[in-house]
Amino acid sequence: MSTFEGIPSAAFRFYEELEENNNREWWLEHKDIYDAAVKEPLAALLSELEPEFGPAKIFRPNRDVRFSQDKSPYKTAQGAFAASHEGLGFYLQVSADGLLVGGGCHSYTPAQLARFRAAVDAPDSGGELQQIVDSVAAAGFAIQGEKLKTVPRGFDKDHPRAELLKHKSLSAGVEVGEPEWLSTPSAKQEIADRWEVLRPLVEWVGKHAAP
Repeated sequence: MSTFEGIPSAAFRFYEELEENNNREWWLEHKDIYDAAVKEPLAALLSELEPEFGPAKIFRPNRDVRFSQDKSPYKTAQGAFAASHEGLGFYLQVSADGLLVGGGCHSYTPAQLARFRAAVDAPDSGGELQQIVDSVAAAGFAIQGEKLKTVPRGFDKDHPRAELLKHKSLSAGVEVGEPEWLSTPSAKQEIADRWEVLRPLVEWVGKHAAP
């Protein structure tokens, strides 16, 4: 495994061009750029972050077009996920817009959702999550996830954590863009620091609503 040296600007240019040329012929002609600028740097980065955040998976670049009207064959972003549980962990994405750093849980089973809501409802665990979410938001992350329009049945519509109860999944992300440090080895620490901000959120979900 090569040493992580940063994510080069060629990675973002690759996705800018892919958005205009999303076809197999273009991809095959430029696959060496994808390998050298996107896949290999991410693999090196995730390998070096594994001791702190666990093993990570780089998603396939091909889209599943079987049930989609959009038949363009390739994703216009490269995602990677370091999972602490199924569907729960730390996320990275490279696209024409630059780097996105995130974490949390992107889907709950009905049983998980019931446990999540019970933990949000309970004063101790729910109050802890509210503090975590407020802290993550104050650090510049957008609080995300699928939400109901109203508080779910069985809970007071004036519940002190009504907004958290509406969540059907809970995650947070920040668009970093393409800062100067991204193409240098210091990107590893910058990304690790952002994942550390998200660790309390990931660990709370792991404790109270893991699969």
